[in-house]
Amino acid sequence: MAAFLEVSNLVKQHPARGIIARSRGGLRAVDRVSFSIERDTVFGLVGESGCGKTTLARALLYLDPPNSGEVRLEGTLLGALRPAELRRLRHRMQIVFQDPNSALDPRMSIRGSLAEGLANRGLAPEDRRRRVHELLELVGLQPRHAGRHPHEFSGGQKQRIVVARALSMEPRFLVLDEPVSNLDVSIQAQIINLLLRLKERLNLTYLFISHDLNLVAYLADRIAVMFRGRIVELARAEELLAHPLHPYTLELFSAVPRLAGKGAAGGQVEERQAQGPGAEAKPGRGCPYYPRCARGELACAEMDPELTDLGGGHLVACFKL
Repeated sequence: MAAFLEVSNLVKQHPARGIIARSRGGLRAVDRVSFSIERDTVFGLVGESGCGKTTLARALLYLDPPNSGEVRLEGTLLGALRPAELRRLRHRMQIVFQDPNSALDPRMSIRGSLAEGLANRGLAPEDRRRRVHELLELVGLQPRHAGRHPHEFSGGQKQRIVVARALSMEPRFLVLDEPVSNLDVSIQAQIINLLLRLKERLNLTYLFISHDLNLVAYLADRIAVMFRGRIVELARAEELLAHPLHPYTLELFSAVPRLAGKGAAGGQVEERQAQGPGAEAKPGRGCPYYPRCARGELACAEMDPELTDLGGGHLVACFKL
């Protein structure tokens, strides 16, 4: 049976600026990324800031189309669709961004923000009003507040509104891009619990993006670890937590109190060693983690490790395992 979402060899390259950058062909923010997501599951994507998580999310939704590679949603190849066909498919896949303040128009009432997509779908005014009230109740807000503007709500309430707006399109797939990182811890828990309830009630499939390993470990069925545009490790959540293998995954875990010290066979994270002069991986080839890796050898700067199944669906891109 085909996966709900399949991503194959996705590449997103930004145009270069300057003579040196042009000679390198620009910045490859997403580099041959492949993974799949099963229906009604949560797929977690973790990595440090700037590793390409948001760029990947925008590319697979075709908000900023990839340079190459394929994305299939329920068997439909998105890159083969004409613009009008892709617009008709948009309601099935929506995104919730990190900052609700930039996602909501301060000049529009909440009713206006939620009704905009409903109007595009052809709902009559009375049906739009009723649906707006249903959406607000669905995310735990009072329908009588629909006439208010964004500045009259707290950060957590605004994020609920952004979630409601995404749900107004009745999607099957939601990309959640750091949806709680701007909120207080107590409010984060409320939004996470809301997302879990909505997933079960509406049979949603999530791609959950975060730099918070504890949060992703709590939510996700499978987790992918991203570094400099590449996925370096991918496994079931419980397997990755119990046996992280890639040196970068071990580095990430060492920085999280609850996860520190975990590793293959209970091993500790190795200390980094200083690399010699010129020990940078060459553009377009070599392991991207090589300059920071304690295990790396000069051959790692020349050869490009591919994700390899080490057993049970635990994929790792490393020559030293």
